[in-house]
Amino acid sequence: MAKVKRLEPQAGTRRRTDSSGRASIYIVGESPMVEEFAELCAGHGYQVHISWNETPESIPPLTSKKITRGRIIPSGTSLALELTTIDLDRKRENLQRLDKALPPTAAIVSTSVTVTATEQSTWVLNRNRLVGMGALPTLIDKPIVEIAPTVFSPKETVEVVQRFFRSLGKEMMLVQDRVGLVFPRILCHVINEASFALQEQVATPQDLDMAMKLGAGFPLGPIEWADRIGLKHVHAVLSALQNDLQEERYRISPLLRQLAQGGVWWKHGSGETQERSER
Repeated sequence: MAKVKRLEPQAGTRRRTDSSGRASIYIVGESPMVEEFAELCAGHGYQVHISWNETPESIPPLTSKKITRGRIIPSGTSLALELTTIDLDRKRENLQRLDKALPPTAAIVSTSVTVTATEQSTWVLNRNRLVGMGALPTLIDKPIVEIAPTVFSPKETVEVVQRFFRSLGKEMMLVQDRVGLVFPRILCHVINEASFALQEQVATPQDLDMAMKLGAGFPLGPIEWADRIGLKHVHAVLSALQNDLQEERYRISPLLRQLAQGGVWWKHGSGETQERSER
């Protein structure tokens, strides 16, 4: 079994690098997570190559010259990020493509909020290279990254991933490999409960957010969080939890399900709804 090797962003190391000497990262998955992680990695000295499952209708501006686009995985890639939460068939295809193209010593960090990392590792040949991560849109702003090693993950892989995230200014928190992990599970559950409250006309969206921010000390209210993450992602996490645990507490609010499917969201601060494009 090939060991995953040390990863550093600086030039002059023994890591696999591009022609400029910078360690190379490949990122594939869903918008806007691809762009968010690309900007973060490029801002810390990595050469970044990205591709989307589906190219966004409006391609966001990528400010760093260290970011390039394309489906071809460069031969010098040191580490890959797979950022798909909704389309699991596409996620499997991405992981298998990465596993085939990357050197056996390159780690793959894959978001695992809707499918466990251990299950994902059974989709690839080099199982020891893959670890799970708690990633949803905008959560990249948090100082801590949840990492879920699989039953196949050796300590070398975990150490490489830890050094990678520390090079991005993040601390790593090891969690059990379970659907939803910790923060994404709790946050999506709170959003679901808020959706039930809206459906039952307990309070307006603005009042629900204010109650959670003032009463529980949340930095954002559940409606604000849902708006930032995107209801399709919230619905995907809740569906995965319901399928995995078969528990009543993860029953999805009919309102949330309808909004996730229809791309309709309420105007913040009122009971009205408006058309908006989902992320």
